[in-house]
Amino acid sequence: MTSDKLFEKIENCNSLDFGGIFNKSIELFKKVWLQGFVHLLISFLVMLPLIFVMYIPIIALAGVSSGYGHGYPSEEVSIGLMILFVILVFIVSIVASAFQFGITAHFYKVCKEVDLGLPETSSYFVFLKGRNLRKVLLLSLVTFGIALLAIALCYFPLFYVIVPLQLLGVLFAFNPEIEVSDLIKASFKLGNKKWLLVFGLVWVSSMLATMVGFIMCFVGVFFTSSFALLPVYFVYKDAIGFEEEELENENTFLIK
Repeated sequence: MTSDKLFEKIENCNSLDFGGIFNKSIELFKKVWLQGFVHLLISFLVMLPLIFVMYIPIIALAGVSSGYGHGYPSEEVSIGLMILFVILVFIVSIVASAFQFGITAHFYKVCKEVDLGLPETSSYFVFLKGRNLRKVLLLSLVTFGIALLAIALCYFPLFYVIVPLQLLGVLFAFNPEIEVSDLIKASFKLGNKKWLLVFGLVWVSSMLATMVGFIMCFVGVFFTSSFALLPVYFVYKDAIGFEEEELENENTFLIK
């Protein structure tokens, strides 16, 4: 799909039904809950070493401190390690965000395949290699920047941008050939039209997933968390939809 076609579909999208999307999300969750858990587990296994890398400067600072006996390291060493810590936090945050973005995009693809009865034809890391990796990194940087700016503006704008940022992942998952700038424009365009509906769906589904997960002895959260992503998939499907050509050739761009 071209960006112009995507913008046209968003401009002329049909009205969406909250209850209908929520019910369809429940039905799809019954089919993809295990895949949702697998995607979450993969993310968790990758995040652990990244978190360890982030704390290397703190470990180094503790080692330097021990070298000074019970005293403290020199001011220059402390400042240098803190700067290194800040840089590592930024880099690790972007890498972790990019990985999570790519894994979530693949989960949306799995949702589409299960929902439409299509065979699963790609790996979990299909969005984290080739030309897709560059876009995932750029989208992660943009998402990080938008969220940071919203927080800097006294948090209130964060409630607004959370909807376009939620839509950005599903728009990329089904339109990886579209440029980053156009994907961002599309996410805000669709977000503006369906803000209240999407915000309500995301909030209710997140609360329900968390509550049910806690009822299942807290561990259940790992199995229910993916439910919060499903309403966004149906928002895309009902508002924009999938063309016949997309269903036949959806993997052509991904495998290049």
